[in-house]
Amino acid sequence: MGVRNAPPHAGSMLESLRGLGYAPPTALADLVDNSIAANARDVAVHLEWAGPESWVRIVDDGDGMDDAALEAGMRLGARDPRAERAATDLGRFGLGLKTASFSQARRLTVASRKGGGPVVCLRWDLDLIGQEPGADWPLFEGPSPGSEHLLAPLDQMAHGTVVLWEKLDRIVTDGFAATDMIELADRVEAHLAMTFHRLIDGQLPMLRLSLNGRGLKPWDPYLIGHPGKALESPEYRILHTTGVTVQCHVLPHRDMLKPAEQEAAAGPGGWTQQEGFYVYRNKRLLLAGGWLGLGDGGKPWPRDEAHRLARIRLDIPNSADADWKINVLKSTASPPVRLRSQLHRLATETRDTARRVFAHRGHVTPASGTRPNTVAEAWQVRRSAQGTSYRIARDHDLLASILDRAGPLKPDILALLRLIEETVPVQRIWLDTAEDKETPRTGFTGAAENEVMETLSSMFEALVKFRGLSPTEARERLGRTPPFDRHLDLVAALEAKDTQ
Repeated sequence: MGVRNAPPHAGSMLESLRGLGYAPPTALADLVDNSIAANARDVAVHLEWAGPESWVRIVDDGDGMDDAALEAGMRLGARDPRAERAATDLGRFGLGLKTASFSQARRLTVASRKGGGPVVCLRWDLDLIGQEPGADWPLFEGPSPGSEHLLAPLDQMAHGTVVLWEKLDRIVTDGFAATDMIELADRVEAHLAMTFHRLIDGQLPMLRLSLNGRGLKPWDPYLIGHPGKALESPEYRILHTTGVTVQCHVLPHRDMLKPAEQEAAAGPGGWTQQEGFYVYRNKRLLLAGGWLGLGDGGKPWPRDEAHRLARIRLDIPNSADADWKINVLKSTASPPVRLRSQLHRLATETRDTARRVFAHRGHVTPASGTRPNTVAEAWQVRRSAQGTSYRIARDHDLLASILDRAGPLKPDILALLRLIEETVPVQRIWLDTAEDKETPRTGFTGAAENEVMETLSSMFEALVKFRGLSPTEARERLGRTPPFDRHLDLVAALEAKDTQ
């Protein structure tokens, strides 16, 4: 059998690669990834409006490249996506720099300097493909004549890289004006502030990002620590995999946010577009919103108003790319089948809370503390340097009244409580839940009315006799307290008993 060598036609191949679907903000985020992989601490993005001569430039203070490394970096498919990478590497296909750049510009120039060495510079120009005799894939040395000054920042740096886009035919199209460039800069700013928010946040950020000379401020999708949040869960480790963690959030209802907070929290895509999972690799956001194809009865959940406040942070290691089907654009992810039931359970709980907050205009028991006019929760979560523990609240109305009347039994009751706290079968519950795909029954689900009534009557007695509430106040409080708020007819029956 004969074998033929069938290399692609350079011009057609490169023009095809331009259609991968990058928008300018996602293309620039890909270039920032390369800077981070090169250990850059400072990355400056510049969009310059000059009509057809407009240009875009990214300057970073990373390790830089020598001539051989630059040539390898400018080669298409320079690396095997199956190869092992550094844990901090954000790239994978060896295509990002070129495809991201060609998607927006016809000329790509990269200049770099490694550790005090000389500046090296190589350039692709799609208009010159097929015009150089003897070179099907011509890579030119040096900047295009007249563009030298755009690489000047490198002269002042001991090491770093400049990426320059010129001939921006996909950005500066017919009718595109200076005001459009300003609007584009706003979109780029919003996207970068979202994509890299965990890297540019905090007292000692890992990265400083600027756009046209102005430092970017991170966009926090979760309003961490906001007192109006109904849910800010601990960080869960996902079983049957390594290094995948999840944290669930339900944002405050808009009635609890100032107008400026509302607008900021909505995010670049708006509330419903931004609901769902936020998938990160090495703290870099890959996917902002959406439910990863999870759903009920074979139908994926849509993004809808009722669940707009639900946002779930999901971290995966970069070794899991193939498992999670991360695409070249870093814009889609699909969880491995073996993890879907755990993610489904966490998402269902988060969505249920979000729907209640949405329906009750935010008046759902917040994550921290309890609302006024409800009975305190029986379980308290305690977080410390040693980890998270769960304790039965000693000041719970029923428990406090029992301890008050316990006499000599009080030490034994406290010892029993401590034994229960220290033997909660957390791992067992977690495993059963993951395997059975349903949450263990709580909140008197399926319990007979007389069982609910036994507990309810004791609570009622404790509130009236021990706390000194009037029967009406006690009933109102119980009617607002989970899980008794689902048994309002029984709470009303307390009234009947009380008034007879």
